[in-house]
Amino acid sequence: MSRGEIDILVITYNRPEYTTLALRRLLETCDKTMRVWIWHNGGHAETLDVARSFASHPRVHRFHESTENLGLREPTNWLWREATGSYLSKVDDDCLLPDGWAQRLRSAHEDEPRFGILGCWRFCPEDFDPVLAARKIRTFGGGHRVLQNFWVEGSGYLMKRACLASRAQLRPRDSFTSFCIDRALEGWVNGWYFPFIEQEHMDDPRSPHSLLRSDDDLRRYMPLSAQTNRVSSLQEWQAQLRRSARIVQSASIDRRDYRGWRPLLRRARQRMQRLLGRSERQW
Repeated sequence: MSRGEIDILVITYNRPEYTTLALRRLLETCDKTMRVWIWHNGGHAETLDVARSFASHPRVHRFHESTENLGLREPTNWLWREATGSYLSKVDDDCLLPDGWAQRLRSAHEDEPRFGILGCWRFCPEDFDPVLAARKIRTFGGGHRVLQNFWVEGSGYLMKRACLASRAQLRPRDSFTSFCIDRALEGWVNGWYFPFIEQEHMDDPRSPHSLLRSDDDLRRYMPLSAQTNRVSSLQEWQAQLRRSARIVQSASIDRRDYRGWRPLLRRARQRMQRLLGRSERQW
């Protein structure tokens, strides 16, 4: 295992415009200790051409084409199984990272052994509520501050390889969120570095690079999360993004809320809401 090296997964699918911007920007942020692994899902020819055009870049370590869309789990397990770096990451093909994002997160990891998975903030500045978030912003070794949470989003994070000690792969029922929560229950500290390292989420209509400017655009370029939550208008999508930001700032960091009867009660309440015909909205 190479000390300090970072292996970064990018999964491309059917967004050539975003993919061009995201890969170019990510590679601009990479130093010689960072390796990018590109996995292309499905047969979208234009996006595949874009992904292939970056395959010869000196910071691209591996390139894989899958003729079918295998989702997120199989590419993630590919990286986790075959990468050798001390740190693992994933950057979505609709996100733009700032200069120095990985180096700053790595510095925090090196100063604080308890850090497990640290993320860059994907929401807009106006989504931050300093009063709501204050109780969760804590200072750790080296003076590093983190908006602590049991999970972070699956883009722009940096994870210690040691987090894989108890589970080296995502299982069929696992999501990245559930993986993060399990690591927090083991004692790892997860959350967003603070002050935030902001990543631009191009699927947020407030992004200057967003393709989503109307309801017709949303139907044409429907984000997976919007589809999962049955969003039907740009207004609903923006409301969901704002709601997601509030959820992560208000979510409990009490381990008791993720073990035993409390999670069971919460799931039972969610099932009842579905039976009553209420739409389930979750991040």
